[in-house]
Amino acid sequence: MKLIVIGGVVAGMSAAAKLKRMNRDAKVVVYEKGDYLSYGACGLPYYVSGENNDHTKMIARTKEEFEEAGMDIFTQHEVVKVSPERKQVMVKNLENGDVFIDSYDKLMIATGAIANKPPFPGMNLNRIEILKTMENGLHMKEVVEQNDVQNVVIVGGGYIGIEVVEAMRYAGKNVTLIEHEDRILTNFDEEITEKVTKEMKANEVTLRLGEAVESFEGDGTVTHVLTNKDRYPADLVVIAVGVKPATKFLEGTGIHLAKNGAIIIDREMRTNVEGIYAAGDCAEVYHKVMQENAYIPLGTNANKCGRIAGANIAGEHQKYIGTLGSAAIKAFNLEVGRTGLSEADAKRLAIDYTTTFIESTDHPAYYPDATPIWIKLISEKGTKRLLGAQAVGNKGVVLRIDVLAVAIHQKMAADELGMVDLCYAPPFAGVWDAVHIASNAVKE
Repeated sequence: MKLIVIGGVVAGMSAAAKLKRMNRDAKVVVYEKGDYLSYGACGLPYYVSGENNDHTKMIARTKEEFEEAGMDIFTQHEVVKVSPERKQVMVKNLENGDVFIDSYDKLMIATGAIANKPPFPGMNLNRIEILKTMENGLHMKEVVEQNDVQNVVIVGGGYIGIEVVEAMRYAGKNVTLIEHEDRILTNFDEEITEKVTKEMKANEVTLRLGEAVESFEGDGTVTHVLTNKDRYPADLVVIAVGVKPATKFLEGTGIHLAKNGAIIIDREMRTNVEGIYAAGDCAEVYHKVMQENAYIPLGTNANKCGRIAGANIAGEHQKYIGTLGSAAIKAFNLEVGRTGLSEADAKRLAIDYTTTFIESTDHPAYYPDATPIWIKLISEKGTKRLLGAQAVGNKGVVLRIDVLAVAIHQKMAADELGMVDLCYAPPFAGVWDAVHIASNAVKE
């Protein structure tokens, strides 16, 4: 059996490695458009900032290691067309321009996502960057280290935008963040983003919210950003306005795509075409609480779903139990995390819900350096079943979100979680942990 894998960063290599472990005789061919395989792109902001000066630490396994496992690996090779009826792919060698055809028995599509690049006038100027791939990160670090780069403008206040803001401040730059919405991190509810906004300002980040970029100015290299309200000097601009599935090459193949271009798959990672699987940021994923597919481009989903795809390509029928969209971000001295439904999600799904918002601490005041934690819970009205959780604070936040993720995964009611036997010791948590306090505050 021959498997062709399109995309070799996360889901694709997880699938390839799993298949080879289960079937050593399977022939696995990987085509990757870039130079690097199996790396953690979430580490890129910390490489650009200089907190990590070795980009190879982000690489889980090298090309040579995959080849030693018996795979045929081709970097700088882009699949430009898929012909499901012939079980063939058309591949372009990006180094010499050669184009050739390869055949498969089964196909794994793991092309990920590409960064959105709005058609602003001046987008072709130098030093207007994105941060999505290893190549982007290597280039951006070189730019950031230039002495004449002092004023950095980040466009977009989502996960990547906030991480880049922190990276640029760590590197000693003057930072302006422009976000067209009236608040940052819109995947979180307002109670949480309010705290992050204050933290941004405390770290001398200039926030321009509710403001839209219109164009960029410069003579070859960007010098200014123009918005609908003002004009800002810029030695470097980072565009971070979301991503879209890298699936344009699949149009017309008969493979079903969602409105945003994401590949529609079932819980076994199968597309509607026999023998073709997909996972990662190019595909939708089943949401356990929503009980429907959603587009949630996270490395956690890509790794798990890629592994399941590999097992199913080998002949099994494993089903993904479902994502909760659990995610976390560091914003200077704050930890911010979420899992399950947001309040906006609950409204969209017409769920009868209640919200609870409490302030507690990471450990008791009778041990030094206690810091506040704010937790918001979204619960089903009447049953008190936990549907979603968000939290923000200086420390201990993300591990508590993990506890809440398990509770939501297991469909626990707030009353039950409020009595779960969690650890107590003054350096770590109170006898009533912040999770207990939030859970026991839930009203019917």
